[in-house]
Amino acid sequence: MAWLTVPAVFGEGITIVLDFQGPRSEPSVAEMKREFTGIMKDTPVRFDFRWRSRASQEVPSDLVLVRFTGKCVLDPVGYLYDERGPMAFTYSTDGVVQPFGEVACDKVTSAVRSAMSGGDFANADVLLGRAPGRVLAHEVVHMLSKSGAHGRTGVARPALSGSQLIAPELRLEPEDLERMRAR
Repeated sequence: MAWLTVPAVFGEGITIVLDFQGPRSEPSVAEMKREFTGIMKDTPVRFDFRWRSRASQEVPSDLVLVRFTGKCVLDPVGYLYDERGPMAFTYSTDGVVQPFGEVACDKVTSAVRSAMSGGDFANADVLLGRAPGRVLAHEVVHMLSKSGAHGRTGVARPALSGSQLIAPELRLEPEDLERMRAR
């Protein structure tokens, strides 16, 4: 198993290893993958997803590991959750960005719920999948660019609101793509 290496990033594939620590919605996970792939379609990188339990058996080449903590499901009745702090982060060591990240599902689902109204609840799995797909794309931009820098707009902006997480579209901006290519 090889962790993400810069020369292999563009033109080759990267395996994203998903490690869910709590409950998840399978339809939302499928939507998360679809949303992530759509956001990253303009990069020359091919992305593949694996569950952590299978990644060690298949020995993928370049990979990143993303742990999802908390509940990645939208409960029928909301509960109060402290929304302060980031929804996700990428680890760094001595100022060097690592290929490891973490998504706080409780914070993501809380932001999604706060932005939903009326008919949105009929599409809860789609919206709940879209949101972590965007958060994951944001973190992978950090990993591929080897930088903690943020974009001014789009998926790599410093913070994403609940409305932005469930909006019909959120893009990877050209300057973010360029920042990844520069590495």
